[in-house]
Amino acid sequence: MVAGRLPQLFVLACLFSALHAIVNHLVVAPQSPVLEIGGNFTATCVIIDTTEVSADDLYWKLSENIVPEEQYTKINTSALAVTIPVRGEEPQWLFCLSKEVSHYVFLNNGKFIHGIILTKGYPPVKPENLSCVAVQEKDEISTILSCVWEPVGHQSVHFPTIYTLNVVMLRAQLQIKTNGSNAEVSLGETFPFYTHLEIWVEAQNELGKMETEHLKEDADWFVKTNPPSDVDVFSEDRFPTSLLINWSHPIPQVYMRFTYEIRFSHEGAQNWTYVPLVDTAKSMQSFRLQNLQPDTIYIVQVRCRQARPGYGYWSDWSANATKKTPEGQPKSKPDLWRIISEGVDMNTRRVQFVSKEPVHRNGRITSYNIKIQDQRDKGKNGSWEWESIPVNGSEADGNFGLQKISFLKQIRLANNESVKVSVTAVNSVGVSPEASIVLLKKSQEPPSVEDLKVSSREGRLWVEWKSSKDASEYVVEWAADGQADWQRETGGTRRTAIKGSLRKFVCYTVSVYPVRLRKIGKPASLEAYLEQGAPLEGPAVDGNPERNRAKLVWKEIPQSRRQGFITNYTIFSTTVPAGATSYILPSLSGNTRYDVWVRASTITGYADGSIYTFTTLKYAPGEIEGIVVGVSFGFLFVVLLTMLLCFYKREVIKDNFWPRIPNPGESTIGNWSPDYPLKTETPKENCLSGISVLDADACDGKSVFEEDKTSLPLKKDKYLSEEHSSGIGGSSCMSSPRQSVSDSDEGGDIADTTASTVQYSSVVASNGYKGQTPSCQPQQAVFSRSESTQPLLDSEENSDMLLQEGSRRSQRFLNEDPAETGQQEALQALDFCPLEEDSEQKTSTGSQSRDWMPAAPVSSYMPQLGGYRLQ
Repeated sequence: MVAGRLPQLFVLACLFSALHAIVNHLVVAPQSPVLEIGGNFTATCVIIDTTEVSADDLYWKLSENIVPEEQYTKINTSALAVTIPVRGEEPQWLFCLSKEVSHYVFLNNGKFIHGIILTKGYPPVKPENLSCVAVQEKDEISTILSCVWEPVGHQSVHFPTIYTLNVVMLRAQLQIKTNGSNAEVSLGETFPFYTHLEIWVEAQNELGKMETEHLKEDADWFVKTNPPSDVDVFSEDRFPTSLLINWSHPIPQVYMRFTYEIRFSHEGAQNWTYVPLVDTAKSMQSFRLQNLQPDTIYIVQVRCRQARPGYGYWSDWSANATKKTPEGQPKSKPDLWRIISEGVDMNTRRVQFVSKEPVHRNGRITSYNIKIQDQRDKGKNGSWEWESIPVNGSEADGNFGLQKISFLKQIRLANNESVKVSVTAVNSVGVSPEASIVLLKKSQEPPSVEDLKVSSREGRLWVEWKSSKDASEYVVEWAADGQADWQRETGGTRRTAIKGSLRKFVCYTVSVYPVRLRKIGKPASLEAYLEQGAPLEGPAVDGNPERNRAKLVWKEIPQSRRQGFITNYTIFSTTVPAGATSYILPSLSGNTRYDVWVRASTITGYADGSIYTFTTLKYAPGEIEGIVVGVSFGFLFVVLLTMLLCFYKREVIKDNFWPRIPNPGESTIGNWSPDYPLKTETPKENCLSGISVLDADACDGKSVFEEDKTSLPLKKDKYLSEEHSSGIGGSSCMSSPRQSVSDSDEGGDIADTTASTVQYSSVVASNGYKGQTPSCQPQQAVFSRSESTQPLLDSEENSDMLLQEGSRRSQRFLNEDPAETGQQEALQALDFCPLEEDSEQKTSTGSQSRDWMPAAPVSSYMPQLGGYRLQ
């Protein structure tokens, strides 16, 4: 905002200056100052040639901001000073104004305002680290002297710092100006060897000037030559621990004498080894490196400078010269270890002996000598009998563990046995020192370390444990995916980092073994990850659904797919512990389809398993069987109950389903009448006992037949009938149905021989006497009801129809010839039994005799086709 108003302020200042040329009563000093940023600045405003205003009427304004009165200093009645801090690099205007007339500047021709512009910046700082060098070009030293320095402090924007390179040679001074941090100066046509030079740099701007330290040296002090040329390295079979180095001088020694420096390292090393300068102080062109490792590739470099100590610049290092030392006898023993797993049975151990190459193998290991010592093979003289087993190195090489294992041997060992195993490595030159370990009986192994902790920090696995007093060393082992590696630590170690190359998202089993006098103790083990990630897959789910619940079962995610420790499983927002492999889903609906999956989580993420779809059962297990069994038992109970009821109520059931039919032969209807008690006569042999069956029309008042013409021959105890009838005569006017008399000649009671004809009622004449021939007069008939409770038949209910049919029959009977009539009735099964004279009854009073008429019909029946009909 201030920068945008600077042009306006500048125009106003010019205007005020023009007005001041006419008359101005205020002056600010100093004029146009250059200020150092970070300090304080004091300006004074003086009133001249007027008494209209005083110092009390003045105030200060910085750009558009009024300066607080606390920063004012009143010098006298006509002078007022102000002190302000200098901040920022942008220029600013500082004004002195009068309070009363300041608003009328233009009206008063600018007599009471004056301003100055403040320019700000940084003073120069002394440059540092001035250095000059003259480099080699081909076989000569260049005459161009190149100098560099380091500017220090801030550079001002509005007035930059100017640097001047000064070189004084043979009383002549050369100057090169630049605003950068380097400059070059020519020293003549040839390089001035043995000539004294004085060199310095001067930094200057509007706020001041600064100089560097002066360099006062001979010209050859500033020379930097090329590296030694033709560097070469040689090896000698007789000296497997040394290499010979040769090189050439960069320029002829007539100009300069050199000293050299040599450094070397074996292949793969991170640091260099330097040959002491004392050994190379002389001007030489060859050197022998000693105390090297046999069968090792070395890299060698050489550089040079002037022979005077501390004089001049070192040249750059030469290019790499590489050479391998010859093979030598192994100087260190193999790193022997064992890996134990359970055998086929619980009493044996499967032991794998593994070894790494010696650190100082001094050549390619071609074979190993393995010596296994068993206590059972101890000789009589106390010495052990050793079995030497050569192992071909080429066959043993392979990636057994996380690192290359050079040797592998397997044996089977009982838990109550101990062995000692020794191994030596062999190369083309000799045999290494012997490495051995002792496997004790399982019951004799020393105790394991305590308080084992494994943690991941800074991209490494750190192992901590509590030290054991008896342990001479510790072996830290880590294994994953069937591979193993180990490292050894001293007995006083309590904390170490695994030095092997570990992979992310891989579960390692870290074990620490205490070792005392080559005797290995029991391990303490923990699982750990260098870095954890989300699982690569979720668990596969299977289940056993029921009606209202389902049991889910899943397998643990394979170790190689977990990428971390499983913290929990999640099913339908339900958290299940990490060790669980099953879960029961409760409160489900029957006969319903569900989709479910299991989510496995680690501390960094999760993965969902495959979806398992199931449908709950419609019935719970055993429910259908329970229903069937319950129904079966209920049915059986009902059957048993029905059988018991039938057994105990058999008489009632018999009376309801098979009712007792009264025997007409045992009825008292023939001997009893409510008004006319009659005497029962024994019937003759040629008639049915106690029954007279007649077919007459009682309504005509005429006899349907005469006694001498109506007697029909009947077979003894036999009825001929077309149908069985057991109708009840309900009226004296009913017509008799066709009757049948049994054809049986065996005789007997009527109740035994007439199963289909039963008498339910009889009609007894009221006026008749025994021995008298009935006349044709009308005779009053008495109807006697049977005691049977059998329901009435259709013939009894339809008595009018029966009466009409009986009249027609009687009329037909009177008009026909008796002989023909009897024959036709026999064919139609109409049976009649004429009353004998001795069966006629007399009236009990006998006071008055009545005319006899033809006998009224005793009974009338309606034919029944289907037996008895219930009403």
